[in-house]
Amino acid sequence: MASRTRRRRVPLRLLLPLLFLVALMAMLMLRGYVHSEILADHRVQPEAAADRVPDDILEGGPVIDTREGRAETLSVPDRHVVLTFDDGPDPVWTPKVLDVLEEHDAHAVFFVTGTMASRHPDLVRRMVAEGHEIGLHTFNHPDLSLQSKDRIDWELSQNQLAITGAAGIRTSLFRPPYSSQSGAMDNNSWPVTQYIGDRGYITVVNTHDSEDWRRPGVDEIIRRATPQEGKGGIVLMHDSGGDRRQTVQALDRMLPDLKKKGYAFDNLTEALEAPSAHSPVTGVELWKGRAWVFLVQASDNITGVLVVGLAVIGSLVIARFVLMLLLSASHARKVRRKGFAWGPPITEPVTVLVPAYNEAKCIEDTVRSLVESDHPVEIIVIDDGSSDGTARIVESLGLPGVRVVRQLNAGKPAALNRGVANARHDIIVMMDGDTVFEPTTVRELVQPFGDPRVGAVAGNAKVANKDKLIGAWQHIEYVMGFNLDRRMYDVLRCMPTIPGAVGAFRRSALERVGGMSDDTLAEDTDITMAIHRDGWKVVYAENARAWTEAPESVQQLWSQRYRWSYGTMQAIWKHRRAVIDRGPSGRFGRVGLPLVSLFMVLAPLLAPLIDVFLIYGLVFGPTDKTILAWFGVLAIQLACAAYAFVLDKEKLTPLLSLPLQQILYRQLMYVVLLQSWITALTGGRLRWQKLRRKGGVSAPPGASAQQSQALDGRPVA
Repeated sequence: MASRTRRRRVPLRLLLPLLFLVALMAMLMLRGYVHSEILADHRVQPEAAADRVPDDILEGGPVIDTREGRAETLSVPDRHVVLTFDDGPDPVWTPKVLDVLEEHDAHAVFFVTGTMASRHPDLVRRMVAEGHEIGLHTFNHPDLSLQSKDRIDWELSQNQLAITGAAGIRTSLFRPPYSSQSGAMDNNSWPVTQYIGDRGYITVVNTHDSEDWRRPGVDEIIRRATPQEGKGGIVLMHDSGGDRRQTVQALDRMLPDLKKKGYAFDNLTEALEAPSAHSPVTGVELWKGRAWVFLVQASDNITGVLVVGLAVIGSLVIARFVLMLLLSASHARKVRRKGFAWGPPITEPVTVLVPAYNEAKCIEDTVRSLVESDHPVEIIVIDDGSSDGTARIVESLGLPGVRVVRQLNAGKPAALNRGVANARHDIIVMMDGDTVFEPTTVRELVQPFGDPRVGAVAGNAKVANKDKLIGAWQHIEYVMGFNLDRRMYDVLRCMPTIPGAVGAFRRSALERVGGMSDDTLAEDTDITMAIHRDGWKVVYAENARAWTEAPESVQQLWSQRYRWSYGTMQAIWKHRRAVIDRGPSGRFGRVGLPLVSLFMVLAPLLAPLIDVFLIYGLVFGPTDKTILAWFGVLAIQLACAAYAFVLDKEKLTPLLSLPLQQILYRQLMYVVLLQSWITALTGGRLRWQKLRRKGGVSAPPGASAQQSQALDGRPVA
């Protein structure tokens, strides 16, 4: 019973990516909330009649006290000016305002929003330390006359939380957004003012509005902010919300001028000779405020890093597309020009190695396709301890030039090394047991060995089972992502991988680097990097086509790509010292390894940022620009994909599924790569995972009926 009720634990390799994505989205949501992109309300209520507002309020002073049922106002004494600044603190203009106030020994009241106080707590602390008063201006700056009481409470509490976290205080001063003078109070704003008083706050409006937000000029700001005939007043200014250069200049002129006329610039409670509006906060509330500010700072910092990452990935994507297009075109022109040859034609026989482990469903078609080759071949099938009769199937065919070598299960690298040891020829072709060659594939694959500097050749691996959606997506990936890449790397002379499905090696090159290694799960990438480091050239033969059966289920695809991603990381780490290799062999370390690390490891890791910001932009805006940007990226990818399909002489029809591929398939690849990173960083060891084949590749797609019959072993009429 205990075993039945025992809960299955989520594997760490799945739990960590999930937690990472949840934390990332939480940080972005917090950032959107703090930047008024989420839950903000920018509506403004039209003015209403004032028939219900008491005359004492309409004709009274700018300080309105509605606490405990009162409806009283206070005015600032003559020759006293209370400067108030709304909407800050701003990291650019608030310090300049504070500097001017300090220079002229003046105090003020800063009505801060929770969003800005949370993001710039150091400025709130400076305000308090320099003797200024802090007041609430709500969290998101909404018009409170349009909000419910719950929303008003929320705006106040969040604003207080930000101030507490920044400076360790509470304040009893409040100024509603979009407020004016007490005489402008109406039937929409008065009930809010009463409710604010019930919550323990004093509402502060103004007597003089500088209208500095309009930037009317320094002289006009001073004129509007100056009380007449020695009267006192509360002056409304802004230290945030735009360019406040005129505000700073006006302060610098106004303060000394009015001081000479006998004016004092005090904060509100000093001017009214009232108890301080600030009270210290301790205990749990203080730590809640500090935790809030810490999280906001973290979300801003993380978002800043993500924006940098987005810029990096954008640059890498564009750079990769540009390189692929330009260098692929260069490669095509080089190998397709009339009279091009790698060197003297290669006509001597070559050995083809077919490592096979439980390939009963595929092996007959694979071997028959090799027998039909128009180049002389020796075919060696290395049965790596199969339990499904793979070796017996090959032997029962009785095909000429085909040998079977049996060994206990030791893995693909060991099987290939065993095959090399049994090979009779100096050029070794390697393929997978589920792959079908065209009759010309071997001939096309080995011609580059006419150049004695060539140590290995990559063929053109193509997806045969592309009639299903997952297969079609992989077909796009193979044609665009893999083969355009190979053309690019060929021109740069730093090909990172000879595909296991279709590749050829010079025996002497294999022997010099010690043969195939099982140090990594990407033995094809490992051996290619080793051959580069030994000074050999590695090139791409575009016409050497091999048709392979791609995974048809998400689980199988996950397993394959997980192994590829992790194996590539292992190979990069194994050959990390290539960056300091000298001489011609050091080109791969100087060019190839950095490009592989950028384009195959770092770029895919950062690429999800495109989709994260896409979702964020769709939900929180700007939606139109976000959609336009996404379609712009899609158009670039479509152009590259179409060009790759034209180069490979493929029909463009599968590209109809490209938008869906970007939405679904690409996300799966992201998670696979993230899981590979986590496996690498946690020191995990990934096991080789055999894919379950269906044996669906019996002949190259598009082959003639006569060729198909020959491959199937049927008599040809």
